[in-house]
Amino acid sequence: MASAPKGLRLFRNLNAKIAALPMIFTTLVVFVGGTLWTVFYSFTDSKLLPRERFVGFDQYERLWSNSLWVTSIQNILFFGAMSLVFTIVMGFVLAALMDQKIRFEDTFRTIMLYPFALSFVVTGLVWQWILNPDLGIQHIVREMGWTSFNFDPMNNPDTVLYGLLIAGLWQGTGFTMVLMLSGLRGIDEDIWKAVKVDGIPTWKAYVFVIIPMMRPVFITVLVLAAAGIIRLYDLVVAQTSGGPGISSQVPAMYVYRYMFAAQNLGQGFAASTMMLLSVLIVLIPWAYLEFGGKKRG
Repeated sequence: MASAPKGLRLFRNLNAKIAALPMIFTTLVVFVGGTLWTVFYSFTDSKLLPRERFVGFDQYERLWSNSLWVTSIQNILFFGAMSLVFTIVMGFVLAALMDQKIRFEDTFRTIMLYPFALSFVVTGLVWQWILNPDLGIQHIVREMGWTSFNFDPMNNPDTVLYGLLIAGLWQGTGFTMVLMLSGLRGIDEDIWKAVKVDGIPTWKAYVFVIIPMMRPVFITVLVLAAAGIIRLYDLVVAQTSGGPGISSQVPAMYVYRYMFAAQNLGQGFAASTMMLLSVLIVLIPWAYLEFGGKKRG
């Protein structure tokens, strides 16, 4: 009789388990299966169609000897580092200002979050126009009388990544601000009262008390931002198309070029696998910090 309840556990919440089956099946087949399929064929010399002709690590050797791929990695590392720093810092500062119970908070929060509702394609096209020297900021300032003013980041290989960074920050900072604001609103009011009683300056309270308490929020923002940076594609295509030259190429554009334009699936799969590895490098430490720490606790 004691074994009956254990057997019945399988039938608890049966409707919910049945409803979850399509999602589980899709995850296993589409995501896990597709990932393993990609990794498998990255070790072949597949061209237009996949074929099981293994070449070992030849595709990866060609990948890392290709200047286009190396440039793409350098660009994404620079863009990613700058984007992470500015997004987190600006998002937190804006959230801290918003947390002061200002008037029209809902209106300001909506205005700041609105760019996040736009697609990266729209954002890229908008900032392509804003940064266009014949139509945007440079043209407007010169029309106001400063004829020597020069601001043309998109046509300069040395500054084009800064133009992309401006567009990316404009779209993503509002979302980071909202996440940070939710973390600040979760801080107990008694902590702020204790800080005021002890006479601790506000900046010290944020640095030494509030920010350490918001560690899970910072980790979540870091993971979401890093994952978005790794798969950056549509913003670059819409704003610069990878130019001037190859100065704003990113890994996702390299994958698209070799899988569809050059019809070299093996090389595209190798690049995709490296991008997958980058995502895992971000996700595994996060999972360890979030779930491993809780288990130890």
